[in-house]
Amino acid sequence: MDNDHTCVCADRHVAIIGFAIAANRQMAKAREVPEGFQNVVELIVEKLDAMVDAPMGKAAPKFYNYIGTIFIFILVSNISGLLGLRPPTADYGVTLPLGVLTFLLIHYNQFKYQKPKESGRHVFPLSPWLPIWLPINLISEIAVPISLSLRLFANVLSGTVMMALIYGLLGVIATAWPAALHVYFDLFSGAIQTYVFCMLTMTYIANARGDA
Repeated sequence: MDNDHTCVCADRHVAIIGFAIAANRQMAKAREVPEGFQNVVELIVEKLDAMVDAPMGKAAPKFYNYIGTIFIFILVSNISGLLGLRPPTADYGVTLPLGVLTFLLIHYNQFKYQKPKESGRHVFPLSPWLPIWLPINLISEIAVPISLSLRLFANVLSGTVMMALIYGLLGVIATAWPAALHVYFDLFSGAIQTYVFCMLTMTYIANARGDA
């Protein structure tokens, strides 16, 4: 079972990489007036860039690639249930590394763009109540990657479990009408969770840089 799941995840990754290679080749010979596949690629890039511009401000160009990459990866993973596949994001081993990567980016930008005293005050506030606030602040810092990863994991897993229960209970008669539920759990909810993860990531990083 694990081997089958690994193969399915690999197929999705190959599909994303294949699309990226095709897009790169298309843009290498891009026309001034886009048409066909070039239109699709430019539309995706423009929408992703616009999504990053609002919360990140002037720093947005530095994060176009990262946010665009995780957005496409998470979205494709979430909506793969439409093809009858188990979403990789329904496994905590996939969402946790995404949360940890965001956590590292947050603190990298915090130490890079804030003075040591300012960045240190988040964990070590100048207060006589330091022994009380220190563990609370440490927990709040550690909670960032856990909350990011658990939110994505739990929402995707709950939709997967719900659909599995529906098909298990209804059996053969579950042929047409559950398609509406797939649209909600896989497409709508999957897109919302992708947007929420990326928006929280950008908000945290912007705060760490002092841009927000």
